[in-house]
Amino acid sequence: MDVLDISLIFSITLCSLVSGFIFTYSVVVMPGLSKLNDKDFLKAFQVTDAVIQNNQPLFMVFLDRLYFGYLSYNISFISKYWVCRGLVNSFSCFCLFIRCTRHNDSNPYPLNNHIQRIKIEDLNDEVLADQRLKFETKWNFFNTFEQVSPFL
Repeated sequence: MDVLDISLIFSITLCSLVSGFIFTYSVVVMPGLSKLNDKDFLKAFQVTDAVIQNNQPLFMVFLDRLYFGYLSYNISFISKYWVCRGLVNSFSCFCLFIRCTRHNDSNPYPLNNHIQRIKIEDLNDEVLADQRLKFETKWNFFNTFEQVSPFL
């Protein structure tokens, strides 16, 4: 095995690990969160998001796998196969990479930052219900888009 094979295996392992965590979160945690009242739902998202955005090593793997996977994929295809096929695969990988990074920067992060700024204790039930509805609708739409778009 050469360095490119090892880097590709490492990248696949990291992708699988993060995908497993995300799948587990969506199957185990999200159904429980959806049953909470509006105040507890927003508070749970604030706490969860604070952990994720606090540069936790587990969640930093997500960014590393994007960059590492993109580089190892391109290097291995360009070096092992003819250039045209490597360029086509590199372009498709680059498009997926841009989709992942731009989508996250423009959609979930601003939503999460908005949730972080909400002073839950100062809001009445009607405003909390409105904030939850706005957040949950966009969150579900963007997550559905994120799950479906790689297959397009």
